[in-house]
This record gives sequence, C-alpha cells and structure tokens, in this order.
Amino acid sequence: MAKGGFRGMPGGMNQAAMMKQAQKMQQEMLRMQAEQEAKTFSATSGGGMVTATVNGKHELVNLEIKPEAVDPDDVEMLQDMILAAVNEAMRAADAEAANNMSRLTGGLGLGGLF
Repeated sequence: MAKGGFRGMPGGMNQAAMMKQAQKMQQEMLRMQAEQEAKTFSATSGGGMVTATVNGKHELVNLEIKPEAVDPDDVEMLQDMILAAVNEAMRAADAEAANNMSRLTGGLGLGGLF
C-alpha cells in the first residue's frame, strides 16, 4: 500500500479518515435504528373496520376492531381484514426503514452490508 493511504482513493482519503467516516456512519445508523424502533405505523382495512398498529420492531402493539365488523357468520372476512391491516402496517414500517437506510448510504445500494 502506498504511504498516506490507498492508491486511487478520491481526494487522497487515508485509512484513518475512512475509519472515522465508517464509525460516523455506524453511529448514525444506530441512532436511526433506535428512532425507527420507537415509531409506530398504523394501517386500516375494510373501510376502517380494522386498524392495526405495529412498531419499528415489527411487533403488533394495537389492534382495533369495530363491533360492526364482527359477523359470526363470516369470520373469514374479519380474519382477512386483520391480516390486510397488519401486513400493510408492516410494509409501512419497512418502507420507512428502507428510505432511512437509503438516505444514510446516499443510495450506494450496500445491500446486506449493514
């Protein structure tokens, strides 16, 4: 390795500067992850009959079912509405996490690296 850093690095960035940048990015990622886990994401289905709320850790934290959604003769419909609401809330949480990661990495597409 050439003295003073890696040959061909933009701006002559040396190894110490790269490590500092990586540590800064890791700290920012941990902060964003903690914020994401603390947030809640809600979604409704069945025209507002079912509302599911999940947190950033993908835990279902609240489920609201309006009484008129409960039909003993059509339990499958209620089950479908619950699944739809929970899945949509999870997708919202995932979309925000992906958006935050993209902002952090500047769209580098690092995949499973972090």
